[in-house]
Amino acid sequence: MAVDDAVLLVEGLRREGIDVIAEVAAAAPALAAADGMLGDDGEALLRALADADALVVSVSRATMSPTVVALCDRAGTRVVPLVEDAAGERVAAACGLEAPLNRHAEPWSIAEALSIGPTTAAAPPREPRSQPRVIAVWGPSGAPGRSTVATELAVELARGGRHVGLVDADTHAPSLALTLGLADEGPGFAAACRQAELGGLDVRELTRIAVPLGRTGVDVLTGINRPSRWPELSDRRVAAALAACREWADYTVVDVASSLERDEEIVSDLDGPRRNAATLAALRSADLVVAVVSADPVGIARFLRGHADLRATIGATPVAVVANRLRPGTLGIDARGQVRRTLDRFGGVEDVWFLPQDPRSTDAAILASLPIAEVAPRSPLTLALRRFVGEAVVPAPEPQRPATGRHRGIGARGRRAARAGADEAATVGAPVA
Repeated sequence: MAVDDAVLLVEGLRREGIDVIAEVAAAAPALAAADGMLGDDGEALLRALADADALVVSVSRATMSPTVVALCDRAGTRVVPLVEDAAGERVAAACGLEAPLNRHAEPWSIAEALSIGPTTAAAPPREPRSQPRVIAVWGPSGAPGRSTVATELAVELARGGRHVGLVDADTHAPSLALTLGLADEGPGFAAACRQAELGGLDVRELTRIAVPLGRTGVDVLTGINRPSRWPELSDRRVAAALAACREWADYTVVDVASSLERDEEIVSDLDGPRRNAATLAALRSADLVVAVVSADPVGIARFLRGHADLRATIGATPVAVVANRLRPGTLGIDARGQVRRTLDRFGGVEDVWFLPQDPRSTDAAILASLPIAEVAPRSPLTLALRRFVGEAVVPAPEPQRPATGRHRGIGARGRRAARAGADEAATVGAPVA
């Protein structure tokens, strides 16, 4: 029994004929699974798990993880989850547990569940997969290309007449306005955050303070023009502003900083502004996180160190990993395979999308202060990112067939262009499982 304050529950189960052989804190199994409980207490808990038929545990992010499930599986012990809210239900579902029971259920109902065996959770009617509305682009320190990927991702999402918002929420090194040739003295995202705190942020106000990015269909909320202004982007403000962006744009792409540290809560017990609050709030508000890793040994090592912190921050939010600047010079033969195997072995990352190094196109885009897709629409980087968007973010629309049964020939010039496009697409990375 791994439930806090469970004296009455234990007594009730014993009255129902259930033999409770051990009673521990709710977080004890997670601590033991992470090798954090040593000595006699750890040995006693592991011995009890091996002897028990079932582990009744109060499920939350702090008490349940795949390692706990694996520990119980090795011991042949059934896991009976107890939850208090919807968050606990999501954790239980993410760990593949049986249908959870209410934490405050009567002892007889829990005893009945123990006697009849495990039951699977009632699956809700399956609906089409909802597309992400808020997409956060994160990457570790070392400039792996977060801002470039965020910009190109927003431009690709805007194809087909969609309205996309591009938000610079980087409190350490904001750069979207500089790279896109936009004035960074305007109101931008900081003004949106202030209005959101006052309750005055709506679609009309967001349209007023945003800067259109040419004719791409992307509206940019520029970041702070000096990193010293980071207190303006507080946790509550950023979350409220991104909630308003869901009604304003079809998709909102958020460029965030690399740091996920929360050390300021340790060195100070005052309720003050946090330097990384904007990044943490944006990641928690996102429906999808695009994690950018630089495809070189140093970048991969930094990513693996930060990936665990990212997962601890966002919970069960989907993550799409993009290996940027792929080139054989730093990794030798089979660079793509080495990146894939390293991320799979040390980070548990199975699906990886690759973006090739394309200095000619990126330099031209910086020179013109435009997105790469506008300067070089058929560059290898643009084609690779377009494929990533169509396969990992938003499924591509079905091709429309002509109304008539006759098809016009494309001619020799069109066939040459089609073959050239196919050759370029073959050089870019595809998702690898």
